[in-house]
Amino acid sequence: MSKTDLVYPDEGELVVVTVHSVKQNGADVSLDEYDGVEGFIFIGEIASGWIKNIRRFVREGQRLVCKVMPSRRDGSSLKLSLKSVSEERRRDRLQQWKNEQRALQLFKVLSESQKWKSDFASELQAELTQVFETLYGAFEEAAMQEGSIVDAGFEGEWIQPFVEMSVENIIPPFVEIRGILTLKVETNNGVETIREALLAAEKNSSPEDEIEVHCYYNGAPEYRIELRAPDFKTAEDTWTASLSSVVSVVEAAGGTADSYRE
Repeated sequence: MSKTDLVYPDEGELVVVTVHSVKQNGADVSLDEYDGVEGFIFIGEIASGWIKNIRRFVREGQRLVCKVMPSRRDGSSLKLSLKSVSEERRRDRLQQWKNEQRALQLFKVLSESQKWKSDFASELQAELTQVFETLYGAFEEAAMQEGSIVDAGFEGEWIQPFVEMSVENIIPPFVEIRGILTLKVETNNGVETIREALLAAEKNSSPEDEIEVHCYYNGAPEYRIELRAPDFKTAEDTWTASLSSVVSVVEAAGGTADSYRE
């Protein structure tokens, strides 16, 4: 790949780099997410204050997070700053990089197990990354919410194994379940009964356990229920309990209650 074909990060972007040479005046690094692109961290950008021994701060083989500084793209290395990245931002960016590496490995395993053609796999990976910003983002969305891949406009037999791979391997920050309730209570106080049933469902919320249940009016006789929980088992248990709460109130009033997951 020639210098003119290289893809470079934007100025101000946080990049993950690997140190491959430490010199008296700085460190040469390669950018892990940009093939063929190299950078240089001048000693004044290693750390604040006077540096007596640069190897106390950087060493060969070390992985760092740096900020891209203004520089010419004339074939020379990018100028990078290590000291401009806070510990919190370094930790977050490194975790993001690790997540993406994991996603790439999962996608490779999935592609091989499903015997996808290389052209199809490459195109699918690019499309998922474009829609969800990162490949890991696609896996995470599939793990968090049923139907998220279809909702994003994708279709095909590959979706089911992709979702299964996501659920089995990704621990999302939360899990969402959405569904539609069809409630009918043909009595004088039917509206009040339905309101009572939906409130009963929402009582399954538990802020201390990070469980949220919300019900919305879609247009009689349909109502929407949305819940969020920290893991799959809790989400499923909460879904079951919420439906039970609704059915108990509605059927006690002689009505009917049906539901389906979105």
